Amino acid sequence: MRRRRAVPPSPLPQRRGIDPVRLRLPDAGPWRTVRDHLVDRLPAVDPGLIDAMLEAGEVWGTDGPLAPDVPYRPGAYLWFHREPPEEVPVPHEVEVLYRDDILVVADKPHFLATTPRGRHVTETALARLRHDLGLPELSPAHRLDRLTAGVVMFTVRPEYRAAYQNLFRDRRVRKEYEAVAPYDPELELPRTVRNRIVKERGVIAAREVPGEPNSASRIELLEHRDGLGRYRLVPLTGRTHQLRLHMSGLGVPILGDPVYPELVERAPDDFGRPLQLLARSLEFTDPFTGRTRSFVGRRALSAWTSPREWADGAGPARVRPDDPVRPA
Repeated sequence: MRRRRAVPPSPLPQRRGIDPVRLRLPDAGPWRTVRDHLVDRLPAVDPGLIDAMLEAGEVWGTDGPLAPDVPYRPGAYLWFHREPPEEVPVPHEVEVLYRDDILVVADKPHFLATTPRGRHVTETALARLRHDLGLPELSPAHRLDRLTAGVVMFTVRPEYRAAYQNLFRDRRVRKEYEAVAPYDPELELPRTVRNRIVKERGVIAAREVPGEPNSASRIELLEHRDGLGRYRLVPLTGRTHQLRLHMSGLGVPILGDPVYPELVERAPDDFGRPLQLLARSLEFTDPFTGRTRSFVGRRALSAWTSPREWADGAGPARVRPDDPVRPA
């Protein structure tokens, strides 16, 4: 069996909670210099920018910055920071609910992604917490949808990550959500919704299809008033958009949902009508101590606490990135 080559640690620190790009040079190739290889390997990057990065000492090898004419060395590693895309700042804080040497449990706001993906890189809970807490090795134990607020858990060091990720993979974490949606007096609750959900790559919305169920959610009505209901949602499986699709399928779509039952386009800086879905709590048996751990978030859903702001269908007042909500 071929022994796996050890990857050297990065000589560059994170920038705003984001790791530098790491590249391994191929074992063979026609390139005379590292610069030649980077131009071929990164065709979307202007060669002039690559030259500027090398001139400024921003491309590093294991021994330090690489000179613009450094010869190509097969199998070598190099690192550099890629300029992140322009992002609209999410003007709400991530609240830390719990922290020790192993775990960080946070209460994530609406509109903030859990981890970097696509056009959301620095405006993510992971990047913010790494930077704010000084924990460069922080990593997610699971993910929470960008539009959903609530409790999300991270591990402080990589050696702990697999044990907690496996809890979520094996469905050994009890998760409770809260939602605000229309109240239908004829809808019989509580009930467990089971169906088959398909999510296609590149398509925003998941959909129900005939076939053996692969998703299940327990749905309960906690209380109702003025035509709205506050619901407890317990996912028994973990399909993408499962709770949102199940509520919509029952005829009571979650307020503020831009996808179900119909796709609604929104401006990137429109934070005024958050999805009224909240990851309320996590409970599990700790894989290291054997003790029951339970974490409950402190956030509330605005459609329930401030119903007048939602009465006209417009949702809360539009919040702009330059509003003084998140300190600089």
